[in-house]
Amino acid sequence: MSIQRVLTGITPTGTPHLGNYVGAVRPAIAASREPGVESFYFLADYHALIKCDDPARIQRSTLEIAATWVASGLDPERVTFYRQSDIPEIPELNWMLGCVTGKGLLNRAHAYKAQVDKNAAAGAEPDADVSAGLFMYPVLMAADILMFKAHKVPVGRDQVQHIEMARDIASSFNHLYGEHLVLPEAVIEASVATLPGLDGRKMSKSYDNTIPLFLPRDELKRRIGGILTDSRAPGEPKETEGSALFQIFQAFAAEDETAALRQAYAEGISWGDAKQKLFERIDREVAPMRDAYEALIAHPARLEDLLQAGAAKARRTATPLIGELRHAVGLRRLAAASVPQTQQQKPARAALPTFKQYREADGQFHFKLQDGRGQLLIQSRGYAAPREAAQAMAALQVPGADLTALLADAVDDAVPADPAAVADALQLLLAAREG
Repeated sequence: MSIQRVLTGITPTGTPHLGNYVGAVRPAIAASREPGVESFYFLADYHALIKCDDPARIQRSTLEIAATWVASGLDPERVTFYRQSDIPEIPELNWMLGCVTGKGLLNRAHAYKAQVDKNAAAGAEPDADVSAGLFMYPVLMAADILMFKAHKVPVGRDQVQHIEMARDIASSFNHLYGEHLVLPEAVIEASVATLPGLDGRKMSKSYDNTIPLFLPRDELKRRIGGILTDSRAPGEPKETEGSALFQIFQAFAAEDETAALRQAYAEGISWGDAKQKLFERIDREVAPMRDAYEALIAHPARLEDLLQAGAAKARRTATPLIGELRHAVGLRRLAAASVPQTQQQKPARAALPTFKQYREADGQFHFKLQDGRGQLLIQSRGYAAPREAAQAMAALQVPGADLTALLADAVDDAVPADPAAVADALQLLLAAREG
């Protein structure tokens, strides 16, 4: 079974509400438990800087959203759960991708065009209130996705364009530098609910009509009591179509519970009783999570530890890839530069260890490490693609890497490696590059 990488991000600019939970958090956590799926979940705090200039709000929202994911059942041991700003490779890739992205492509981004249209309607300059961050938003989103070679990205329909742009950017990079980046696909979940808010419009912070997910029990009951209903009295049949109360109930309830409330509507249930049923149904699901959430909010160091562990896990993927991409674009150590012919004729002072990558007759890609005398130190196993072999080579050369684990994964069992000799050779290479 081939492993599918799925990536989901959420921007920390507000307090999670019932709509976030039903539309994003709950289905994403369910998907993370499916076999054959490798899931990446991140807090997109760099993106938050585009939308919010209140540092305290960003910090608080990051805490609340991280606590929400964990309290709702996300297993940090099973998935890769990290904060975007803890991965320095992401902004580096953002710059590389920006250098191959045409301005014309970014001109077509929905968010940028919407601001330009708003300015035109107001008689302002086209780029008024347009920051470079807003304009470059699709490139940073592409870096988030391409950094981890995600195959699938669950998004709403309004975000599909960003995935298409990420594919275009990856194609431009691969065309120039070789097939290094995976082209992602957007996944639109037709069954994911969009909840109405207190006023019947889509539940959204921008409409100020949300019901925060982890309100205290009494406050949750009060907020549900404020859901807009019509003037039909107790005993009068009520319509489920267009009823915000019914739609929210349906998003939490089983089919038999929903059918029972539909029948109660037809029989003229009072709005007060219907709201009580909704409160009881939501609280039954949320109450156990609320306790876990409040414990995490009270001990933010626990969440920080989880995010730091997630960042270390994420960087085990990101660091080798950025090393591969740096080499691909020419950001290389000078010791590895090609030497002019006149210098090649001079006797070498001391030969350094060398990595060599090659392809065998069976189509598999390999690499080997030799010391300065040509003595074989590492003979790798076969890889299906050249970039996989390149990633394995790059991982071995990361300072502080777990050499024992990397060798166990990379080395051909028929040609065992001497870890001490390999470590010495890698140290020589590192010293030469830093010198």
